[in-house]
Amino acid sequence: MRYLPEQAPSPLAYFAALVADDDHFALLEAAITVAQDDHPQLDIQAVLDEIDALAERLKRRLPADASAMQRLRALNRYFFEELGFSGNVNNYYDRRNSYLHEVLATRRGIPITLALLHIELASQLGLTARGVSFPGHFLVKLRMPQGEVVLDPFSGRSLSREELDERLQPYRRRHGLGGEDETPLGLYLQAAEPREVLSRLLRNLKEIHRSGGDWPRLLAVQQRLVLLRPDAAEEVRDRGLAWAELGRCDEAVHDLEDYLAQRPDAADASGLRERVRELRRFGAPRLH
Repeated sequence: MRYLPEQAPSPLAYFAALVADDDHFALLEAAITVAQDDHPQLDIQAVLDEIDALAERLKRRLPADASAMQRLRALNRYFFEELGFSGNVNNYYDRRNSYLHEVLATRRGIPITLALLHIELASQLGLTARGVSFPGHFLVKLRMPQGEVVLDPFSGRSLSREELDERLQPYRRRHGLGGEDETPLGLYLQAAEPREVLSRLLRNLKEIHRSGGDWPRLLAVQQRLVLLRPDAAEEVRDRGLAWAELGRCDEAVHDLEDYLAQRPDAADASGLRERVRELRRFGAPRLH
């Protein structure tokens, strides 16, 4: 009997396996796979090996008894000065800023992708580093013997509590969170769980594609978000709307009805019921 070679999983199935279990959530690897929507043949292991090589190069320079502060200072010099990682201020909304293999190649990214790389290198140096889903700007938090250090991965600067509080004020004003009911700063500096970090990365891409009317890429991101956040009915809804824009009426109706079954009293329920009726009656308009 002849045995056929095992077929490699699809990029989406691979992603699903990486994010299935919170106890074994492969954040860095899953973040790298996001680029497979544009680059299906991307060698994920080669990207991981490249990151490991960067960490190994720095580790070899450090004495075994280097203090945590010495390791952090060496990492920041290495990452921001020698390697030249920084924020892509000239093309912030380029989708490639969300693809870790592109960030490694260009040394330019957005806060969340720069943070993912910085955190991985810090962890390999024995430092305790976590991402912080701060409003408007993803940050890195490091637990040091002297206390916590909060770092802006876009600029490489350490931020004082006064600077963080100043950055938070526009968000507080927009949401009416000032005065006596003002939420303490510390609540905004809690470490983000891996699933939350990856959700934020994907939602950044989602907004880029939605703003540009790039429905095929938006659908690809929505497929990942539905897998990542199975409890988030709005992601099913948004996938349905992407299906509709692509003229895939059956899939659109299925997702929108699923959303309406979960959220029958949602503010947008009435409009979506009408959209479902239109999709059933006429079909979604095809893109030109």
